[in-house]
Amino acid sequence: MDGRKLSRHFSRAEDLDSEGTLKILVCGGGNGAHCMAALASSRPHVDVRVLTLYADEAERWTQALKEEDMTISITYSEDNIEDVKSRPSLVTKDPAKAAEGIHMIFFTVPAFAHAQYLQAIAPHILDNTLLIGLPGQAGFEFQAVKALGDKAKQCAVASFESLPWACRTLEFGRHVQLLGFKEALGAAILIGSKSNLTSHSLDIIQFIFGENPVFKVINNYVAINLMAKSIIHPPLMYGRWRRYTDEVLHEKPLFYQGVDDEQASLLSKVSDEVVMTAKVIESKRKNIDMSAVIHILDWYREYYCHEISDHSCLKNAMQTNKAYDGLLHPMKQVATKGSEGFVPDFNYRYIREDVPFGLVVMKGIAQIAGVDTPTIDIIIEWAQKQLNKEYIVGNRLNGKDIGETRAPQVYGFETIEDLFHI
Repeated sequence: MDGRKLSRHFSRAEDLDSEGTLKILVCGGGNGAHCMAALASSRPHVDVRVLTLYADEAERWTQALKEEDMTISITYSEDNIEDVKSRPSLVTKDPAKAAEGIHMIFFTVPAFAHAQYLQAIAPHILDNTLLIGLPGQAGFEFQAVKALGDKAKQCAVASFESLPWACRTLEFGRHVQLLGFKEALGAAILIGSKSNLTSHSLDIIQFIFGENPVFKVINNYVAINLMAKSIIHPPLMYGRWRRYTDEVLHEKPLFYQGVDDEQASLLSKVSDEVVMTAKVIESKRKNIDMSAVIHILDWYREYYCHEISDHSCLKNAMQTNKAYDGLLHPMKQVATKGSEGFVPDFNYRYIREDVPFGLVVMKGIAQIAGVDTPTIDIIIEWAQKQLNKEYIVGNRLNGKDIGETRAPQVYGFETIEDLFHI
């Protein structure tokens, strides 16, 4: 895609240079931000800046770039790994400098950090800017629109159901490894009523990422909220640890590939409740397509079709998924009776993030649709005890800490009509 084609998707053509350069901002300093910054910087006609607000990350990254360009090691197969050199034009903790003239802003930070970045850059965002949650996690659109205020009408918000690749930082600011691509990835875009952006803006993101994953445009943002993969971790954590009584383990158990019948059943029931929510919304709101919200087993069969050797049931699909090889439960190391062992880490993102910015949001949408979610309720009730929070009381989201989540009720949405008039 050349500069002229890039410019067609943006109304601020005066901001493009003579070659039609696209200016993007990557928010964050972790694995995803490193991968996004390095990959996007390697594309022609794309100028990349990085905003990281955490500690001294901006200074460290800037210093690293003074010594040499970034390297992104892209794994296409076991025998095909390509090293690509690139560099962002600016790494800073100054939101005003970071956002100057920017067309697209990628939020590659955990969901709990979205508010900090949105508040920092909101005053500097220009009209017809596209904000992208990568991944957005459930409720990203609610939070982004709230942070932008009236400016939301002149912008657009997109959200992806998960990260497009597995990646890890090998050396901060210098070397990141892209371990593998998802084959497909769902994305939805919410366009402000006065914005000149269109859904074709997602074509530019496809250009930045390359051939894989192939983006699937989801017809409405409510569906992408119900598709968020934060439904996976909490049921597996609950199923594995709900009877836990402080014993110390000698080794870390497998996470996905250690799934048993009970955990698979819990995840399947959660998925059933989410799919039912989508179907009820579709039945109550004509001309709304929620068909992209599919059962989690069907999702595995579609998105990991070449990675899974046994597609017969959910348990087998997870246990035989090569993309999950060797991944373990989040654990903390402890010393006891002269030896070391492991205990579960209930403050890990599988609960700390995937419940208030995942299951609670889905529960909120289901509550609006009038759909009962007994399995989701049980898992939220267990998880909130581990977090020392209260989101749910009985089967209603009216706990004292609900304001710390992104449930639609926090933003004043009480009806299905409210959801579609954001």
